[in-house]
Amino acid sequence: MQNRAEIVEANFLNRVAAGDLPDPANPLTLDQVGLRREKLIELFETQLLSRHLDLCSRKLQARGESFYTIGSAGHEGNAVLAAAFRQDDMAFLHYRDAAFLIQRARQTPGETPLWDMLLSFAASSEDPISGGRHKVLGSKSLFVPPQTSTIASHLPKAVGAAYSIPLAKRMGHDGELDHEGLVLCSFGDASANHSTAQGAINTACWTSYQGVTLPLVFICEDNGIGISTSTPNGWIHANFSQRPGLHYLYADGLNLLDSYRAAREAERLARRFRQPVFLHLRTVRLLGHAGSDAEVAYRRREQIEAVEAQDPLLHSARLLIEQAGLRSDQLVDLYRETAERVARVAELAIQRPKLNSSTAVMASLIPPTRQPKPANPVDQTLREQRFGREIRMMEQPQHLARLLNWALADLMLEHDEILMMGEDIGPKGGVYNVTSKLSEKFGQHRVINTLLDEQSILGLAIGAAHNGFVPITEIQFLAYVHNAEDQIRGEAATLSFFSNGQYSNPMVIRIAGLGYQKGFGGHFHNDNSLNVFRDIPGLVLACPSNGSDAVEMMREAVRLAREEQRIVVFIEPIALYMTRDLHEPDDGLWTSLYRPPEQAQPIALGQLHQHGEGRQLAILTYGNGYYLSLQAARTLEQRGVELRVIDLRWLMPLNEAAILEAVADCEHLLIVDECRTTGSLGEQLVSLVSEQLSSPPKLQRLSADDSFIPLGRAATITLPSKRSIELAALELMGLEPSSGAKPGAAS
Repeated sequence: MQNRAEIVEANFLNRVAAGDLPDPANPLTLDQVGLRREKLIELFETQLLSRHLDLCSRKLQARGESFYTIGSAGHEGNAVLAAAFRQDDMAFLHYRDAAFLIQRARQTPGETPLWDMLLSFAASSEDPISGGRHKVLGSKSLFVPPQTSTIASHLPKAVGAAYSIPLAKRMGHDGELDHEGLVLCSFGDASANHSTAQGAINTACWTSYQGVTLPLVFICEDNGIGISTSTPNGWIHANFSQRPGLHYLYADGLNLLDSYRAAREAERLARRFRQPVFLHLRTVRLLGHAGSDAEVAYRRREQIEAVEAQDPLLHSARLLIEQAGLRSDQLVDLYRETAERVARVAELAIQRPKLNSSTAVMASLIPPTRQPKPANPVDQTLREQRFGREIRMMEQPQHLARLLNWALADLMLEHDEILMMGEDIGPKGGVYNVTSKLSEKFGQHRVINTLLDEQSILGLAIGAAHNGFVPITEIQFLAYVHNAEDQIRGEAATLSFFSNGQYSNPMVIRIAGLGYQKGFGGHFHNDNSLNVFRDIPGLVLACPSNGSDAVEMMREAVRLAREEQRIVVFIEPIALYMTRDLHEPDDGLWTSLYRPPEQAQPIALGQLHQHGEGRQLAILTYGNGYYLSLQAARTLEQRGVELRVIDLRWLMPLNEAAILEAVADCEHLLIVDECRTTGSLGEQLVSLVSEQLSSPPKLQRLSADDSFIPLGRAATITLPSKRSIELAALELMGLEPSSGAKPGAAS
């Protein structure tokens, strides 16, 4: 029995030979759309190449030689998009856009699209984009950052990249993208329903509606179905044709001439007016969602056959016969020659080397270092002008929030490519005034007040980083990041991995978080779980406990982004923002003098801080835990306990060697972790010490209960406290507590 792929092939050959070709919905001529005969033939050759790559992939998979069968069959008309737009217009592609990539490559000297695509299908380590890590559509030389089987998660960064182009022009910033360039972003009709797509398109409209330039073309390839769920007829048109600030265009994606006409108009509108365009291309989906998808389970046979009758290759064959003067037999010969060429090259590609070790697989998790442009020389006159009366304030010790504000200001003075973005970070200065007066100092083009959408904030950062900026975002509260965590996990952190280190999106993501906040909150403003970040390979996770550390760690975070192209999540303990005192009112022990850049005392990635040298007890902690542990340490020292308190500072990657060295000579080890017991950092630390030290100290872990945080006076009940740290330490050492309280109680 023939499978559907064989039926589609037979249909093409038989119908072309018989001249039984579908009529176009919108008859057009080459002259009407401004397309040359030679280009039409070239586009058809690209369509054939895309189709035969799909068919070949399925045959190779049956032999265990190919590992990805989500193909482009039915969408081959997107080849015209590559012909209508410039080669350097950055394109974030739908996974069914192989024809686009092939056509763009064919228009670029020196490219070998057939060989490259087959290496990708075969997961060869010589695949020029991913190095064998995934079948992705991408190319550094073709301005196509790689995407896997993404469902709309690339739309926010497309908006960000488009926003960065006119911004770079205004700032005189020489980024990766041409100042007159566009950004293309394609996706399917089913993906258009995803909240990520809706948020990104809303952000584009919100931006354009205010008159802000945004040279962006959304391309919705509407095949009417998402895996097995049909898209209602007319839904895409009804949903997007009347959006404010968005130009809507429609074309028959089966007809190369109509598609080219609409694509050229989209290019004209976006290039000339620098406004977002929504290009709606009606397509079909052939051969199911993927090789494993049995369409007969959810589509009637006559429905499948009706779709196959609209094969875009049949529509293109009519155009070539009627307008390019080709004969039916020439088209059949071209089809068969392409199939033979793909099969021949595939046999060579499957023999190429594969990834063969975990070291090789992980080699691109962390991008290669780069040489950033030099920092601006310190201009004291300019600096004094920007800071104004704050210069005098620097003579007095300050709390964490103000010190961090000054550090951010100095960094923006040093590095013109730094942008800040987030909700309320402009004139308001953020919820906790950490960005106070920065928009006044540097302008609203560098301190960008965004709409309330964390996906768009992070997408703006990712897209801007594609254009050579170094973004510093603000997420108002740790719990809010869950609305957009895939932008970090699935987009930002995977880019270097899936591009073999060729692409990166360096950034610093500032997040106010953790517990102990008084007078405000509940679980949505006091979130004491960092697990959303801790399992993301390649990510750096920083958590300063005090203002002095925050300044130097932020400087290191920016260095890591600028020079090492890293993604750094910077957790700022809310409860310690304005804290001044450690033991008694007005002792001022949690404030520090601000050290300007020329007096910096760098804190390198992984560098610990240790208070005390005692060997009887080590307390290993971070964030609020360090603050509380120092309070407990004074009481314990009064009991005669010789101890040390170690602040991890950097929570990912852990400096395992330094941690082991810091605790190895101690008799007892108390791990104080303000995050929840289950899945916490404390578990990792226990495993590290137990597994790596031949004679580990006697240890105990004190962490928060597995609970959300309540409102009001109960807000700290589930969290470690000064008193519970004291009691846990005494219990660990076999000493009697000074009261009858138990180690779980908070003070």
